[in-house]
Amino acid sequence: MKIRADIAELLRAEVSHLHIARQLHVSRKTVSATHHALDLPPRVRGGGAPHATIEDAYRAHAEAGDDGHVRWTGYLDGTLPIVCHGGRRTPAPRVAFRLHHGRDPEGRLTRTCDMPGCVAGAHYADRPLREANRRADKAFAAIFGLSA
Repeated sequence: MKIRADIAELLRAEVSHLHIARQLHVSRKTVSATHHALDLPPRVRGGGAPHATIEDAYRAHAEAGDDGHVRWTGYLDGTLPIVCHGGRRTPAPRVAFRLHHGRDPEGRLTRTCDMPGCVAGAHYADRPLREANRRADKAFAAIFGLSA
């Protein structure tokens, strides 16, 4: 394979394959083949060192706002924020929930705030939390004579 010097230079400078392909108007397949031909070490997706834990990977892409919401800056699968770690993809809300509540969520998670894309662990409820909220609503209604 004939190796282009400009691609090789950028690969050695640890520029991402996607950036090289866009900058030099070549396919990512060409960049990857050049990477392999140069016998360079495998790249870590997204650049930089791999995260030690899935929680660290989540924190690297979660930006906390002053209003309690957390904006996701990482990978999206459609509209679902995804944490990539150890070759696995985990929905970011599940990781956020575990970090906030200290346990894995049970059943489906529902967001309890109105901010689209928020990944704050406190802004998600699983089945046990929703059931507890329903019981509390019924008790409140019974105490104050409101219809539930």
